[in-house]
Amino acid sequence: MKIIILAAGIGSRLGNPFPKPLTPLKNGKTIMQQQVEKLTSYFSVDDISVIIGFKKDLIMESFPDLSYIYNQSFDRTNTSKSLLKGLKKYPKSSILWLNGDVVFDEKILEYILPYIAQDVSFVAVNNSEVGDEEVKYTLDKDKYIKLISKEVEKGLGEAVGINYIANKDLSSFTNRLEECEDMDYFEKGLEMAIQKDHIKVKAVDISKFNCVEVDFEEDLENANKLFSK
Repeated sequence: MKIIILAAGIGSRLGNPFPKPLTPLKNGKTIMQQQVEKLTSYFSVDDISVIIGFKKDLIMESFPDLSYIYNQSFDRTNTSKSLLKGLKKYPKSSILWLNGDVVFDEKILEYILPYIAQDVSFVAVNNSEVGDEEVKYTLDKDKYIKLISKEVEKGLGEAVGINYIANKDLSSFTNRLEECEDMDYFEKGLEMAIQKDHIKVKAVDISKFNCVEVDFEEDLENANKLFSK
């Protein structure tokens, strides 16, 4: 398995003059520093790759031991194309990927390990909140994800930015990301793979754990409240 952190974007909504994953938290660590520390408690640092773009040198200098994949079109593409670069780099691996702006409880990683061990594709979801600006989902009759996007109506919960694609589903997902428009989110490719190729993607409920995707200043304030230590 390989781990990919999506960190290429400009992150304009937060207004930083530097990449959003380098946003400092009140506990003295950056968002990405917390991610890497928690990931390396369970996985090898050698298996982590970061998709970089905006002010890439700042991230590379902060984490010299990680591997990097450069999205040279970071200013005119979205997460579908950044993730695609990672999947094409590792065409024979299952992939755990994270948005580079997620602050999360380390226990989430322990919780998802059995799904990884079974090589089951999944999206980690929070069913206690369904924000208008968040990626939402619905389920089919067999309790697998049916729709997943920001436009979903009557969503059952929201995706938190921690996801896994099984090796058996990798080719389908990669092909669908190829079909995405440049500014599509990766969820578009996942939804197409579900609907057109009939891959099975579980919704893994991590609502009992703290997890915040930092898009706006209020998200950062919330993350600082939850992860002050």
